[in-house]
Amino acid sequence: MLQVCQPLFRHYGGHRTFHGPIATLKCFEDNSLVSDQLGQPGQGRILVVDGGGSLRCAMLGDILAQKAVDNGWAGILMFGCIRDAEEIGKMELGVLALATIPRKSVKKGRGDSGEPVTFAGVTFRPGEWLYADPDGAVVLPQKAR
Repeated sequence: MLQVCQPLFRHYGGHRTFHGPIATLKCFEDNSLVSDQLGQPGQGRILVVDGGGSLRCAMLGDILAQKAVDNGWAGILMFGCIRDAEEIGKMELGVLALATIPRKSVKKGRGDSGEPVTFAGVTFRPGEWLYADPDGAVVLPQKAR
């Protein structure tokens, strides 16, 4: 069944249209796992990060976004904030996030990966497909593609 994300997100990456299978993280105001995951081969996947909707710190900046590009990630959906938006906007990467803020996150290695996460009216499961364009983002189950 098609799931449609609530219109909470803004496009920040150089690609406003992107798609791929989902990988998930849940981490609140700690981007250690984001860095770890983006250091792995992306293989065209979309990293969906449940940052708890925090507007207090950035979970992604230009260094991690470049890591995503270098490792073959198609995009990032961040339920939280990013920073370095101007630089990220020049990258070959799709990035959707709530807002920007210059404050860095902590780095304590806390969070979970590979589990379903729910926000913006959608449950994101690893292996399902996310499709994003200027109108927003939708998720389809693996079988429905």
